[in-house]
Amino acid sequence: MLQYRPPPATLDPIFHALADPARRGMLERLTLGPASVTQLAEPLPMSLSAVVQHLAVLEASGLVRTQKVGRVRTCTLDTAALTRAETWINERRVAWERRLDRLGEYLAQTKPDDEARGGDR
Repeated sequence: MLQYRPPPATLDPIFHALADPARRGMLERLTLGPASVTQLAEPLPMSLSAVVQHLAVLEASGLVRTQKVGRVRTCTLDTAALTRAETWINERRVAWERRLDRLGEYLAQTKPDDEARGGDR
């Protein structure tokens, strides 16, 4: 019997950060390269203060790193956290694909005789 194993607690802040569309938009922008907080805030319909709060969540999750030089804070994407989440999701996907494959094999082996001969019901 399969045992339930909860995801590692380190994934909780990552999925929390990814749950918000504004934060996902910031991450999408950062896939193009580093950006200042002001650049990240430009397309968003929120105050700079709100953007900074969202960035704090992204930093806490490990998805974003920031560096302040003078008055400019530059943000960069840290893909290691995304890789951890991707690995966990892929492990679940592979497990379910195996289960569905076994179910398909079982159903193919247990077809009623008239279905196996191509008859209609």
